[in-house]
Amino acid sequence: MFVPVTGQHPPKNKHPKEPGENRIKPTNKKVKPKIPKIKDRDSADSTPKTQSIMMQMIDKGRFQKPAATLSLMAGQTLELRCKGNKIRWSYPAYLDTFKDTRLSVKQHERYGQLTLVNSTAADTGEFSCWGQLCNGYICRRDEAKTGSTYIIFTEKGELFVPSPSYFDVVYLNPDRQAVVPCRVTVLSAKVTLHREFPAKEIQANGTDIVYDMKRGFVYLQPHSDHQGVVYCKAEAGGKSQISVKYQLLYAEVPSGPPSTTILASANKVKGGDDISVLCTVLGEPDVEVEFRWIYPGQKDERPVTIQDTWRLIHRGLGHTTRISQSVLIVEDFEMVDAGYYICTAQNLRGQTSVATTVEFS
Repeated sequence: MFVPVTGQHPPKNKHPKEPGENRIKPTNKKVKPKIPKIKDRDSADSTPKTQSIMMQMIDKGRFQKPAATLSLMAGQTLELRCKGNKIRWSYPAYLDTFKDTRLSVKQHERYGQLTLVNSTAADTGEFSCWGQLCNGYICRRDEAKTGSTYIIFTEKGELFVPSPSYFDVVYLNPDRQAVVPCRVTVLSAKVTLHREFPAKEIQANGTDIVYDMKRGFVYLQPHSDHQGVVYCKAEAGGKSQISVKYQLLYAEVPSGPPSTTILASANKVKGGDDISVLCTVLGEPDVEVEFRWIYPGQKDERPVTIQDTWRLIHRGLGHTTRISQSVLIVEDFEMVDAGYYICTAQNLRGQTSVATTVEFS
């Protein structure tokens, strides 16, 4: 039986970088070389030390440095401050999906401020900040001035961080880790991973599969034997809860630019006939592909029809591939339509262009 999950709330976009110049005072100290202790200390100080710049407001006017992991009750207001006049923030992607009015990020003269009101279990995650070193409009992260804390918002009746759906798909790629995102809202909870069929517990043995409280169950080296439907079970305080289900699908195609082919319905066409040119990409199940076309009649604004589609196909041994296609259709073929048809397919990892010729006969 599944526990009802809450939907997502709209968030607030992160603030853009601000122009300006950060003034840094030199901190080199002169020491007497004849005193060994001071020499050692000076040598150690020559390496920049990272200092946490984050503070949490625990009461009005009272602040303290947050622990690496915090547990707060849902409904509480969270206020974090980071010292500096150019502070950037990172927070759970859930809060950045929509314009969530519960989240506020402000930059004051001497510190950055993040405030989250009416917190829920779904807000659980990493909150971090860092200073910036700017030269005019060019800014870079100041690695010596950062702050971070992982915050768990505990909500009555919720052992798992709520999911936006009751069923999710996790793709297993042979060249990178896969994560079943079962995260809990109770630090003491015991979490186990289970296969639905055949029913059995999947051991997190620390070599193939590990459990990370901040991520979930991590498959370090995914392979096709890991496929199937799984779910997580959490136990805490005498209560237990089942997570949403996850369909694990093995991705056959390795990551990279689109693997693209192009095919015309005919390479020699008579005047007045119709022709179609098909561009096809076989790729990773969760990687979207965009298509662009260049065709002979484009400069003369010849009307064409372009249709983009995609679907998942299973190709033996449970391997899953995404097939993305774009078809360009020319009706009433004319001399101006003869020439090169070029299709460019692009994903996050690059682009591939292919071409074919169509002649007028």
